Amino acid sequence: MMAMLTAMISTSVVGTALPTIVGDLGGQDQLALVASASLLTMTASTPLWGKLSDIFGRKLTFQTALVIFVVASVCAGLAQNIGELIGARAVQGLGVGGLTALAQVILGDVVPPRQRGRYAGYMGAVFGVSTVAGPLLGGFIVDADGLGWRWCFYVCVPLAVVAFLVIQRVLKLPKVRRDTRVDVLGAFTITGGAALLVLVLSLGGDQFAWRSAWTYGLLGGAAVLAVLAVVAERVARDPILPPRLFRNRTFVLASIASLAVGSAMFGAMIYLPQYFQIVKGMSPTKSGLMTLPMVLGMFVTSTFSGQIVTRLGRWKAFPVVGLVFVAGAMFLLSRLHVGTSKVVIGADVALLGAGLGLTLQILILAAQNAAGLKDLAATTSGVSFFRNLGGSMGVAAFGAILNNRLRDELADGLRSLHIAPPSGGTSLGSPAAIRHLPEPFHGLVVHSFTDALETVFLVGVPIVLVGFLAVVGLKELPLRGAAKQAPTPQPAVPPDGAPIAGTVQSADGTPIPDVALTLIDIGGRQLGRAVTGPDGAYSLPTPAPGTYVLIAATPGHEPQAATLAVGDRPVVFDLLLAGGGGLAGTVRGRDGTPVPDATVVITDARGEVVGTARTGPDGGYACADLAAGAYTLAVSADGHRPVALPVEVRGDGRTRRDVDLPDGAHLRGTVRGPSGAPLADAGVTLLDGAGNVVARARTGPDGAYAFTDLTGGQYTVIAAGYPPVATALTLDGAGVDAHDVRLAHPED
Repeated sequence: MMAMLTAMISTSVVGTALPTIVGDLGGQDQLALVASASLLTMTASTPLWGKLSDIFGRKLTFQTALVIFVVASVCAGLAQNIGELIGARAVQGLGVGGLTALAQVILGDVVPPRQRGRYAGYMGAVFGVSTVAGPLLGGFIVDADGLGWRWCFYVCVPLAVVAFLVIQRVLKLPKVRRDTRVDVLGAFTITGGAALLVLVLSLGGDQFAWRSAWTYGLLGGAAVLAVLAVVAERVARDPILPPRLFRNRTFVLASIASLAVGSAMFGAMIYLPQYFQIVKGMSPTKSGLMTLPMVLGMFVTSTFSGQIVTRLGRWKAFPVVGLVFVAGAMFLLSRLHVGTSKVVIGADVALLGAGLGLTLQILILAAQNAAGLKDLAATTSGVSFFRNLGGSMGVAAFGAILNNRLRDELADGLRSLHIAPPSGGTSLGSPAAIRHLPEPFHGLVVHSFTDALETVFLVGVPIVLVGFLAVVGLKELPLRGAAKQAPTPQPAVPPDGAPIAGTVQSADGTPIPDVALTLIDIGGRQLGRAVTGPDGAYSLPTPAPGTYVLIAATPGHEPQAATLAVGDRPVVFDLLLAGGGGLAGTVRGRDGTPVPDATVVITDARGEVVGTARTGPDGGYACADLAAGAYTLAVSADGHRPVALPVEVRGDGRTRRDVDLPDGAHLRGTVRGPSGAPLADAGVTLLDGAGNVVARARTGPDGAYAFTDLTGGQYTVIAAGYPPVATALTLDGAGVDAHDVRLAHPED
């Protein structure tokens, strides 16, 4: 989180300082490049950092990104012209790309998906606060005596050093060696294509005409590099963006939504401070203060959504609502004018922050949850890549729109004053210089800038709506309850024997990815481990010919073990894993109230009891570790009639089956003799309307009897004492003969 704080402050701290920077170094028409240079390199390097972390480890790669960031930040602070600043910002973006991507990857390594929502909320809060609080800090630095805009780059250096030391001390991850390579060709083509596209958007209409050889050449080059990137990623052994990711619907839609969100977020970060300083005449510090409602909105919604996702395991509603908020905020921001009150502005930016907080981290969480262990780093880096690509393209495109519209508005305004517009760019100078312009020139600049900014935010609305449609199309997969950790390597046995290879499939033949396979010998010693790929395939070496045991296990399926005899030739062995799941639900009475302490019994098709449970105070029950298949669910409770129901347990998680228990009727009474005295031990028989015996009872010492759990209907109650007993006797006529008589009910 400290590294995320450092990275995002460095990106946003220059927002309020940009007007002053370009006024000092010159180059108002290159303002978008100052902002997009770091965004571009951050975007292009994000997937590469994920792959490097797979090769060299998370910790070393993370610290390398911090070192690059520190060196580039110092160089940016020492820049003497706009070209040097753009170059330093580009290198700084390389470090920022590593920090933002690897922070998410490490989070995915150490936190289970179900718990990841809480930490994603915390990360989103840090992301939001640092992203939008950066302009406030930048404004303070620019206005502070003895500091100046160069300290906007120096201020993050101590934070990065502290983050480096903290990571060195506390970050402990398993050192897993991965046989992988850097995809140099993929890195070059992806980076180059994105760079050419951003250059067209940044310089088009200003440095060269839209319909010019430069435009067509850059666009053509971007298209060629995009095609080469696709080819390179298909043939690469370890691609930066594996093509299989784009067969994952969740990844594709989350990336599209991130692209749209990134353009809106970074566009607002860069161009809102210009509105505050140029149109409203605020100082850099005050313009930073105007972003505080966005900070608050992002902090509150990000933290709230993370907690709810962790508690409920449901996430889709948050980005759907969030993108509605973002689209509405972009439209409202397009209505800003010279006289807009601070209250209205604050409400608009708060709505924007709330939407971003509901969206940013949840999209990454959704993509991570849909990815397997093998693709966790690539998935995280990929979604971050498209978010940052949207930001760099958005800043560049919005900058081109702003400059072209501003130039036209200024030219029309000058002509209305009977002044010929100058030939050249749209450099306005610093905000302080604009504030000292005499009328009518000051009013002309302010109104022209407002009209140009209106177009910028209006263009952002349909872009965000595309992201909204992508989020609506996402399938809400349940969050996994445990993180898929990479297995800690065990001492390896030299692989001199023939390998064991095959696939792991479900009962219907569907390949099962991310299955953990363990190979042991007869003595129980571990010889190797592997994880199946997306196609369910695996391969394990053996040390020598012999007999081995192969164990396969994965969440949601029953584990399987097989004994294999391995000779001199490779062994092909396919495993079938039966789906595993559980059964849970709530037992309620007729009025819908929970029934506590009810007995739940689950039997299989043979009538064998495979699970039992007792309902809790809320009426809930749960039986885990059931194989997929058909079962009978029987529930009984005092005061209710028992119920038996058929139930089909799925193999992809816990099946839910609620049970409604009907109330049982009760019959009570007392058997009395002719004098009215209670008769003890009298036999009472209950017959139904057809004359069948339903139940029997004996009266107690008080003559009372009772029948429970009866259905409504006609019954007959028969009460009887002991039936007569006759015994033939022969007396010999002398003395006293003894004879005992035993009275009993017929059923005795």
